[in-house]
Order: sequence, then structure tokens, then C-alpha cells
Amino acid sequence: MRKRILNIILIVLTGAIFSCKVNYSFTGASIPEDVKTVSVKTFQSYAPLASANLTQTFTEDLKDKFISQTNLDLIAKNGDLQFDGSITGYAVTSVAIQGNETAALNRLSITVKVKFTNTKDKESDFETSFTRYSDYESSQNLASVEDELIKDINDQLTQDIFNKAVSNW
Repeated sequence: MRKRILNIILIVLTGAIFSCKVNYSFTGASIPEDVKTVSVKTFQSYAPLASANLTQTFTEDLKDKFISQTNLDLIAKNGDLQFDGSITGYAVTSVAIQGNETAALNRLSITVKVKFTNTKDKESDFETSFTRYSDYESSQNLASVEDELIKDINDQLTQDIFNKAVSNW
């Protein structure tokens, strides 16, 4: 009786192991084994007042996210996973108004529109806008903190895009 139960368990486990292969990582990504490459087109900026280097830094940050957190190969075009899009918003607004009607904090917000294509699974394709922000003291000049703010916002945006594309979140 014991031997029969062990054989059944072994058969079930063997079937489960070999029936479906998915690569898991410590980043929460679940990428099917047949997905080998990723391509990221340059995200052009259509946002007025956006920093001149935002196009390049955002595109490179998105590429770096996939290189550092997956085993996918980055190729110039026609990857198994494809990202295309644009920077559509770049705005500074006042937040945390004080009693004397001056702002204690300003907020830099960036919006990117992303088109994601998974050539192996069309059901996971999406076209979505993502917005993130970072606050800074109103006593600071935007030009002096802009690079740091952009880095922080890009980290948030690329993580959101990564999660939606390969983490099933």
C-alpha cells in the first residue's frame, strides 16, 4: 500500500515538473522558458519643458531593468518582449501649501505611455500610461535637483512597467 502511494506521488510530481516550464526569479518575474529576448525602442519625449536628456535616461533605465533582473538578451528590435512608447507628461506642481499660501514642497511628475508586445503570448500585451512623481523642497531650484528626481522617478516607472509586463501584478 505504501509503495503504491509513493508511486502515485512520484508520477504526479514528475508530471508537474515536466508539463510546464516557467523561469522564476527573485524579482517576482515569471518569464516562460521560450522567451529569450527583449527589445526597447527609444521613448521619444512629447512633453513640453521635459529635460533634454530624459529620452535617453528613461530608455536606458528601462533596458537596464530587464538586463539586471532577468536572463533575457537585449536586442535592437523584434525581441520576444517588445517595448515602445513615449514620454507624454512632465510637470512641476505645488504641494503642501503652508499657512502663508506658499508651497513647502514641489512635485515633479512624469508620465510615460507604454506599448508592450509579447510575441509568445498576445494575451499579455498592453498599452498603458504610467505616472510617478517625486517631491522636493520649494526652496530648492529644480535645475539643481532635477537629475536626482528623474533618477528616482525613472526607478519607480521602470519597476511599474517591469511588474506589469512580467510579474503578472
